[in-house]
Amino acid sequence: MIHSHPRISKAVIPAAGLGTRFLPATKATPKEMLPVVDKPAIQYVVEEAVAAGLDDVLMVTGRNKRPLEDHFDRNYELESALEKKGDADRLAKVQESSDLATMHYVRQGDPKGLGHAVLCAAPHVGDEPFAVLLGDDLIDPRDPLLRRMIEVQEQRGGSVVALMEVAPEQIHLYGSAAVEATEDSDVVRVSGLVEKPDPADAPSNYAIIGRYVLDPAVFGILRRTEPGRGGEIQLTDALQQLAADEKIGGPVHGVVFKGRRYDTGDRGDYLRAIVRLACEREDLGPDFRSWLRRYVTEEMQER
Repeated sequence: MIHSHPRISKAVIPAAGLGTRFLPATKATPKEMLPVVDKPAIQYVVEEAVAAGLDDVLMVTGRNKRPLEDHFDRNYELESALEKKGDADRLAKVQESSDLATMHYVRQGDPKGLGHAVLCAAPHVGDEPFAVLLGDDLIDPRDPLLRRMIEVQEQRGGSVVALMEVAPEQIHLYGSAAVEATEDSDVVRVSGLVEKPDPADAPSNYAIIGRYVLDPAVFGILRRTEPGRGGEIQLTDALQQLAADEKIGGPVHGVVFKGRRYDTGDRGDYLRAIVRLACEREDLGPDFRSWLRRYVTEEMQER
C-alpha cells in the first residue's frame, strides 16, 4: 500500500574531500570549484537540488574550502564594476549563484568518510527526511532523477538510492545493491548493499551513484557504525542495516536511472563531461562541434 510521507525540503552536499585525483590543480583550489565549461561543478549540483524543490542546502566542507562559501555569497565589488560597465549579462551570471538557495555550511573536521560527512548534517536536518547529492556526479537537468527519488520516498517512505547498471568489471568502483522488482518499472526494492565488492562477489550490476534520499533514522545507525572499507565510516554500511530491518527507518528502494550522467570525479570522465556539455550549449555548441569534427578527422588521418 502506498502512503503519504513528510515533504522533503533539505539537501546535504558533502564537499570535504581533498581531490587528490586532480592534483596539482586542487592543491589550493577545491575540486568542487573546477569549472565544467564556465560554471564550477558544485553549482550544477546546487541547481539540481533547487530544481527538485530543495532550496535549503547544507554543504559539508573542510579546510581550504572557503571558495565554496565565497562562490555562493555576494561579491559587491565585482557586481558594482559590472553594473557601472552596463554589463547586464555577466552581472546576472554573477548574481545567479548567490540567489540560488539558502546556503548553510558545516565543517567535517576529520576526513572519516561519506557516512561521517552525512552525520555532520544531523543538527541541521533534524528529524525529517533529506536528500544527499555528491558533487562528482552531475545529472543532466533534462533527466530529473532527484525529483523522481523524492516522489518515491514520499509515496513509500524509508530511504531511496539512485542505481545505474554498469559493466561487471566496473562494479568494484561502486556500492552494489541486491534488488527485487516492484510494480514500477524504474523502482526496485533493495534487500542488501555491499561497498565496492569484487565483481565475483557483487550481488548485481546495479551500482549506487551519488544521489540519496534518506530517512533520518540513518543518523542513529551512523553514530554506531564502525569504520569499514578504507578505514572510513561508510554510508553504504548504514543503508545495509536499514535494508535488513525496515522497522528501523522504513524500507530502502532504488530508482534505476538510465539518463545522462557526467562523472567529474575521474580526470578522463571530467574532460568528456566538458566536451558533452559544451557540444550541447546553444552559444558554444555549433562552433565547438565543427572544430571537434575537424580535429577528430585530422587525428584519424595522421594515425
